[in-house]
Amino acid sequence: MNNDDMNKKTSTSAASEAEQFRTMFGRIKTEVGRIMVGQEEVIDGVLTALMAGGHVLLEGVPGLGKTILIRSLGEALDLKFSRIQFTPDMMPADIQGTSVLMEKTQGGQEVKFREGPLVSSLVLADEINRATPKTQSALLEAMQEKQLTVGNRTIKLEEPYCVMATQNPVEQEGTYPLPEAQLDRFLFKLVVGYPTESEYHDILNRTTTSENIDIKEVSTGAEINRLRSVVRSVPVPEHVQGYAIRLVMATQPGSEYAPAIVSEFVSLGSSPRGAQSLLLGGKVRALMAGRFAVSCEDVRETAKSALRHRVMVNFHGISEGITPDHLIEVVLSEVKQPNMSGSTPQPTT
Repeated sequence: MNNDDMNKKTSTSAASEAEQFRTMFGRIKTEVGRIMVGQEEVIDGVLTALMAGGHVLLEGVPGLGKTILIRSLGEALDLKFSRIQFTPDMMPADIQGTSVLMEKTQGGQEVKFREGPLVSSLVLADEINRATPKTQSALLEAMQEKQLTVGNRTIKLEEPYCVMATQNPVEQEGTYPLPEAQLDRFLFKLVVGYPTESEYHDILNRTTTSENIDIKEVSTGAEINRLRSVVRSVPVPEHVQGYAIRLVMATQPGSEYAPAIVSEFVSLGSSPRGAQSLLLGGKVRALMAGRFAVSCEDVRETAKSALRHRVMVNFHGISEGITPDHLIEVVLSEVKQPNMSGSTPQPTT
């Protein structure tokens, strides 16, 4: 087989994998959409995080369907699903599990370990900012290390493993803001907005009548793991990777690529995990477009979701009404895309 034949075979295989990925992504999205009204960008973001092997944080006021979205996703996938409603009095053992004294059938007692809701595949962490720092640290270990440490016991968590957390940005009483280290573990932060007028009609028609919608299982854990491998295999051209790196550097105050507004109003920019999130999200977008290579536009479209929780606005910026989304828009407008030859644009002066 000559090189042309090998390249043609490789191209055909890549196109087939991209089509299979897009088909399965669409089936899951359609099934979730039978319950969830609107919020198409949020649904895409949640599914992208799942396929990319990351965790996702959903922020929005109560009643916008954050919990319903994640629960319906759990029903559409043949995965072990659990829900944790965080409260300030919750302890790490409540989510990790604990040893309990059990009665034996033959008589007597024995100590057995009872797993908590973190030992699952898809975990809904509802109102995560109501958990105390001690409990948040237990969740952090599960998210980052894919394991739990309880006493001298270490429990490995099976893949796929995904934490989908919600938080209310308005209510402050009885809440504990997530530390930067934990925010950085989320692949994406998605903002859930209000429905449109037409979407309100659909919501009311579905929720105030006797209609009962059952979600069907359309995928399995093994299939999700396979699709994650497909995502990881999507190549990233060097000039696209360089563009992602420059976008991340542009969020860091004092960087050679940082716009003046970033250096003035940002206390902490994105870590390298931001660049990882840009590329992983870009790979999923490329597959959804039927391409087996990431473009600069794929990276741009992922920027807000991947970076908004990694850009910390200082007190001066907060007082001026500056938001992370606004800063990212400035970064996207000032950091120029490289051409196909990979030539590097000049830093912002």
